[in-house]
Amino acid sequence: MRDVAVLGVGQTKFGELWDRSFREIGIEAGLQALVDAKLSSQDLGGLFLGNMASGALIDQEHIAPLILDATGLGHRHLPAVRVEGGGASGALALHQGYLAVASGLYDYVVVGGAEKLTDVPDETASRITSSAADHEWEVVFGATLPALWALVARRHMHDFGTTREELARVAVHAHEMGSKNPNAHYRNKLTLAQVMDAGPVAEPLGMLDCAPLSDGAAAVVLGPMELARKHTDTPVRIVASQVACDTMALHHRREITRLESTVVAARRAFDQARRIPSDVQVAEIHDAYTISALVSLEDLGFVDKGRAGPEFATGRFGPGGKTVVNTSGGLKAQGRPFGAVGVAQVVELVRQLRGEAKERQVSGANIGLAQDVGGTGATTVVHILERAN
Repeated sequence: MRDVAVLGVGQTKFGELWDRSFREIGIEAGLQALVDAKLSSQDLGGLFLGNMASGALIDQEHIAPLILDATGLGHRHLPAVRVEGGGASGALALHQGYLAVASGLYDYVVVGGAEKLTDVPDETASRITSSAADHEWEVVFGATLPALWALVARRHMHDFGTTREELARVAVHAHEMGSKNPNAHYRNKLTLAQVMDAGPVAEPLGMLDCAPLSDGAAAVVLGPMELARKHTDTPVRIVASQVACDTMALHHRREITRLESTVVAARRAFDQARRIPSDVQVAEIHDAYTISALVSLEDLGFVDKGRAGPEFATGRFGPGGKTVVNTSGGLKAQGRPFGAVGVAQVVELVRQLRGEAKERQVSGANIGLAQDVGGTGATTVVHILERAN
């Protein structure tokens, strides 16, 4: 297996992009990544595109060749593959692109992720995104993703004493970082009082505990590490790419406060990278709900079970902390276009490891981790990246 490097990155603004089509945002992110990688489209071997629900959202399936055609590459007959895994669709596409380059099948591939979630009414979008949970056992009875994560939150509070204020601090941190990100859906800062006093969504989660549904696209160009310095002076190597799955329905799990898919994917990733959690300086984690961020920190191995809330309150995961999380603003502030999230996380990590994150820059960042989750943890993808010397 060859070592794989991220050679170029690109991303659109996330938010309510009503005046822009799916094709437009997909092309913009991909072209940015190609330009960043100093590559011509003639060099590409294939395209992997993460997307959850284009058929339901924009009445268009078969979207990978659609994007290829829209960029003028249809005549080249390149393989173009759509990858779906709920909210982890983009990260799964990245895993497939990584394997394609690592195996030697292709030298250069583009991995993209895109979603248009605001072109339909909120109720419709919520119904579509909640299909990432188990329809037969959960959704058909009225459960939505916020409701299911609220069950996790309530149990976490019962078992470990997690407080409403500890949950709220996750949102405050996300918006603090998002205020520094020009691509973020929300760039406003929040106070603890604002988060805790926001209208209820599913007890104990309020409106400001939940990430928005967003439009947006992100892309990266992958290539073999031995050719990386032809394209960038600061190559970033993917030292681990791992996927793990779990049961769909919460009630089929041994503990609903433990994401076994994250535990296993993280363990495999750290073994592959020959690293441990304390080596990571910057991490992009799943914070679609404030509770999912706390559970993820625990299951990735950064803190013991039940300790994420208190540790977050100390500033351990904020600017100047040992591991700074969600410098992009995370899903909570940067936005949540399901198919694009996993790719956008890696875009942010690459910018951090290159030292290009400007106001958000984590000093001395050399190792980064991205964790993306589908549904309530039926799928987790973990990538570990390292700046090459």
